[in-house]
Amino acid sequence: MVKSLLLFLNLILVFKTYSQPVIDCNSKMVQDSLVEIFEKKASKYGFNHPHWEATWDSLLTICPNISEAYHEKAVPYIRNGDYAKAFEFEEKAVEIDPKRWIGYYAFMNCIFSKNYEKALIEFNRAENLVPNASEMDHTYSFYRGIAYLELQEYDKAEFELLKDIRQQRRSNENNDIHFNSLLYLGIVYSEMKEYDKAERYFRDCLQQYEQLPEANYYLALTLKITGNREADIYFEKAKQYFSEGYKINEPTEMFVNYPRQISAQEFEVKN
Repeated sequence: MVKSLLLFLNLILVFKTYSQPVIDCNSKMVQDSLVEIFEKKASKYGFNHPHWEATWDSLLTICPNISEAYHEKAVPYIRNGDYAKAFEFEEKAVEIDPKRWIGYYAFMNCIFSKNYEKALIEFNRAENLVPNASEMDHTYSFYRGIAYLELQEYDKAEFELLKDIRQQRRSNENNDIHFNSLLYLGIVYSEMKEYDKAERYFRDCLQQYEQLPEANYYLALTLKITGNREADIYFEKAKQYFSEGYKINEPTEMFVNYPRQISAQEFEVKN
């Protein structure tokens, strides 16, 4: 059935100039088939080629209500740092299909544009539309925790990150917690000057990902504050693993720095 529909749609594209076939743009099967066809066309060029956006524009001339086309049009602008243009397209995708794209739009506000007030609004909206969902490998509470951390509302950040951990353990109490959930909760406790808790979560994080530079670095800072002689050891580990190319390991980190992600500057002057 799907192959037959794909053949039919390809014939439509070939003979479009000779006839005016009727396409049911409200059919999910039709939309998915069109997206599959145009994904193959766009992938021949890559997102930095002008034909990438032109390909998705061609799809929108056939069906202007395909939200994924607007999302794909945003990709080169996201990756090249033109967030104003990217958000224009992402907002259109949300307008057409809010349940599908609101979480990603909220994520963009949190991680890319770092508009934390807006991110909180959109994640709350996402929670109402799609409760207990996740985006880019994390719960909505994870991102709300980061937003509150950066807004210096540490009690709220703690609440959200603990909720994130509970959600990860919802199906199985023995589930491993994502190391970046532990990292950010450790940072929150460090900001709250609850150094024993901060140390505990940084060490728990390192149990999951020993080479994470950020966990080693922030643990070193915490140990230095508490007068622990191991501080230098973890500082050197952070420097070593950073130089070896270990990263925070998030899907979009190649295009954007995550909040509190360290850089080479942190090692220029020893804290």
